[in-house]
Amino acid sequence: MRIARRSIVALSPLAAIAALSACSRDGAGGDGGAAGTPTKDLTFGTGGTGGTYYPLGGELAAIYEENVEGLKVTYTDSGASVDNIGQIQQGNWQLGISQSDTASQAVAGEGEFEGAKVDKIGWVAALYPEAAHIVTLAGKGIETVDDLKGKKIAVGDVGSGTRAVSDAILSGYGIESGDYEPFEQEFGSSLDLLRDGNIDASIFVVGTPTGSLGDIAATNDVTLVGLDKAKADEIAGKTLFDAYEIPQDAYDFLTEPVITLSVAAALIASLDQIDEETGYAITKATFENTDKITLPQGELISHDYALFGQGDVPFHPGAEKYYKEQGLI
Repeated sequence: MRIARRSIVALSPLAAIAALSACSRDGAGGDGGAAGTPTKDLTFGTGGTGGTYYPLGGELAAIYEENVEGLKVTYTDSGASVDNIGQIQQGNWQLGISQSDTASQAVAGEGEFEGAKVDKIGWVAALYPEAAHIVTLAGKGIETVDDLKGKKIAVGDVGSGTRAVSDAILSGYGIESGDYEPFEQEFGSSLDLLRDGNIDASIFVVGTPTGSLGDIAATNDVTLVGLDKAKADEIAGKTLFDAYEIPQDAYDFLTEPVITLSVAAALIASLDQIDEETGYAITKATFENTDKITLPQGELISHDYALFGQGDVPFHPGAEKYYKEQGLI
């Protein structure tokens, strides 16, 4: 298991999308990068170093190398969902973590993938639910989502699925582009901006609980802003998100549960660079080694949640074989 930082050959999220769109327009079906030869030398796209995807990807990479013969896995930080999908489609990476809604939009050619044909990603598993966190500090005058109007808000990194959730929440409350100042930041840097007083609030989607939020709460008076239950249900009914409740015991600073939206954090794999045998072994290793995951999200990885949010994303053949053996499909 190896760690990699972004290399100069890796496309940025927007460049990856542009490349996909160009290939689609040229009738090439999104082909790019490697020719599609199966490999056991995998690059695993995760997310920003301050979120959950990155450390979880590192632990999963170690599990896969230990349990899948001949497999080498290099995990890398990234712009998360959109970036990981784009890199897999281009043949640069072979594994990735993505919000389930973003993967569904990619396959459908919607959202940030409008006009692009994404046909090389396969569903391995939904890992755990991710909740939208709207974080602010005492003294900012923000007690409800309505109070975000006119504020400086971190809305998610370029290439992450967080931006779609941020837009859905803000738009659901009538706060549109121009009504606030957006900051496109990854999770960790957004908390730094909040701590330093450069923004008023940060919206991010992450597994609950997240240690980074506990860290800032240790030295600052943190507030987690919730949605109205009716509004959360309304937004969920119009999107690929679900209404979700962050329990009071998730963070020490909470005095009551917080209503928000959630999606699934999903493991996706290349359909043409990871063969059925390797995909099966990866899927099997994911569920049989949850006890080796030190993050709290490891306790949430289960067969019961594995297909949550899959939508129209096709199974990776190896994952499909595993689920059939388990009687899940």
